[in-house]
Amino acid sequence: MSMTPERRAKLESVLSKRQNDITVVLENVFDPHNISAVMRTCDAVGIQEIYVLNTRIPRHKKWGAKSSSSAAKWLTVYQFEDAEACLSELRKKYSKILTTHLSNDALNLYKIDLTQPVALIFGNEHNGVSEEIRQLADGNFIIPQAGIIRSLNVSVACAVTLYEAYRQKTIAGHYNKRKLDGEALKELMDKWGYQDIDEQ
Repeated sequence: MSMTPERRAKLESVLSKRQNDITVVLENVFDPHNISAVMRTCDAVGIQEIYVLNTRIPRHKKWGAKSSSSAAKWLTVYQFEDAEACLSELRKKYSKILTTHLSNDALNLYKIDLTQPVALIFGNEHNGVSEEIRQLADGNFIIPQAGIIRSLNVSVACAVTLYEAYRQKTIAGHYNKRKLDGEALKELMDKWGYQDIDEQ
């Protein structure tokens, strides 16, 4: 596929806003459609890396329906089957690792500084983030709610959280300066150059 000037300009514009200091980790999220929805939100707010950790369920082979899976090809997806190995990798890039968990010491989402390098962990649809991961992380956060049902679908919870990060990072000017450079930028441009752009 040839790289037209228009296509190159679009890809460069998107890459110039990609954020390398925030990521999402999905722990044992069972439904591939939920994973697809999360990926779509990650792409929308400029998150490049996403981690899929499966310690209790089989490794995923695909990400949901075709209509919602197109975001995966624009992301860098890491799959892990060992929790400690995953967290160890996260520690190399992110100064804080937070999980979504309703606990007495959980921080309110709107009181967290999401402009610092942070990994946000979202858990299984039924059991949430595991005790093992909570022990390895730096703390928990909750999304404030006023209803009777105190939980949100994992993809909705992720979207609410990431758009709060988007808001904070926009105010801090994070989208006005290129964060990817050198080999990382070149690799993505080369990879993206061969992929169809879905204007959905």
